[in-house]
Amino acid sequence: MSIETKSGTGRTRAQGRTRDVALSAVRGLALAFVSLPGAVLCFCLAVVSIALVPIGVGIVTTPWVLTGVRAFADRRRLLAAEWGGVRIPRVYRPLPEGANPWARTFGMLRDPATWRDICWLPVDMTAGFVTALLTAVLPLYPLEGFAIGAGLWRVLPDGYWYGFVRVTGQTSALYAAGLGAVILLAALRLAPLLLRAHFRLTGAILGSGRGELAERVRVLTETRRDAVDTSAAELRRIERDLHDGAQARLVAVGLDLGTIEALLEKDPAKARELLARTRQSSADALTELRDLVRGIHPPVLAERGLGDAVRALALRLPVPVEVEVEVDLPGRAEAPVESAAYFAVSEILTNAVKHSGADRIWVDVHGAEGRLRICVTDNGRGGAVIGAGSGLAGVERRLGTFDGVLAVGSPAGGPTMVTMEIPCALS
Repeated sequence: MSIETKSGTGRTRAQGRTRDVALSAVRGLALAFVSLPGAVLCFCLAVVSIALVPIGVGIVTTPWVLTGVRAFADRRRLLAAEWGGVRIPRVYRPLPEGANPWARTFGMLRDPATWRDICWLPVDMTAGFVTALLTAVLPLYPLEGFAIGAGLWRVLPDGYWYGFVRVTGQTSALYAAGLGAVILLAALRLAPLLLRAHFRLTGAILGSGRGELAERVRVLTETRRDAVDTSAAELRRIERDLHDGAQARLVAVGLDLGTIEALLEKDPAKARELLARTRQSSADALTELRDLVRGIHPPVLAERGLGDAVRALALRLPVPVEVEVEVDLPGRAEAPVESAAYFAVSEILTNAVKHSGADRIWVDVHGAEGRLRICVTDNGRGGAVIGAGSGLAGVERRLGTFDGVLAVGSPAGGPTMVTMEIPCALS
């Protein structure tokens, strides 16, 4: 029984390793096909657009081109986290809302992260392309050796080389098959490492810089200021809602009660009519107070957690929303983190309903390794951009308070995919 168990465990491990190698090969091939054309296109457009800034044309084109470069880099950051387990921070200086093309262009060009992106593109189209391609070729190349050993050598030209083996007959063909087996054994270990090396190379350029510490301090200062401003604005909103809503209704209830007291003996019928109206006013005030409390911190979020709170939020929307929650954490995230994630999802869902024209939305909530990742996808018209008045800039600032990142993929015609990732301490 013990021998059978060990054999089964070994077989399971071998199958898992084979699956990992195959997955790495597919991902490496996809990266190779994306790295070269995507990096070449982004680099050429960026260089040409920046070169045209002195004659004025680049003032208009550079913000759009650099936004595309950032989107390309953001996509690689997401793949690095999902496929390689490599976290690459996204640290871009925020641009002022409604800035003109001149301010946007020079705001982006003064950002050190912009130049890191541009310097990364040539590396991605050379060393990045090679590492990604090797990840795919290394597991696939042995198949040719096995095919040669199985008889393919008969249709190959004389003196065909497989690696360093010159194939001239069946014996040399078997040597080629043996070499393929050695390469395959090496691929079982090297292919995942090469894929990880590709992403580490990306992270070494995109996530580093001489002034990284100073940039980090600047970002933390800005996010702290944004958090304070947001908190103050939220307090003013609550005060305004209480003053104009529930407080006004409660004052009216008090006046009506005084009138009812005066009419009880003189006109009981009128008193009963006012009493019914007062009861309705008190119910309306209670409803407004409940809505206000729900806007501050939804009770379902405090009682049931983020997953059930997002499900409850989805039920109130006029568009069908599918919510998938898969949180593999030993505890719940801290309340401020859950609150930030909840209101970020709420803002994105509201934007999707109002502006995207979507008739279906999907929300995936995943938690693992001390991080929350939330993806909101809709099948709308697309075109969502951070900082274009869509509310996404506010979401990015909200997440930035907790070192979270926001990435938006929204090509014209859709679909739109908004991904949020927040590191979280567990309670």
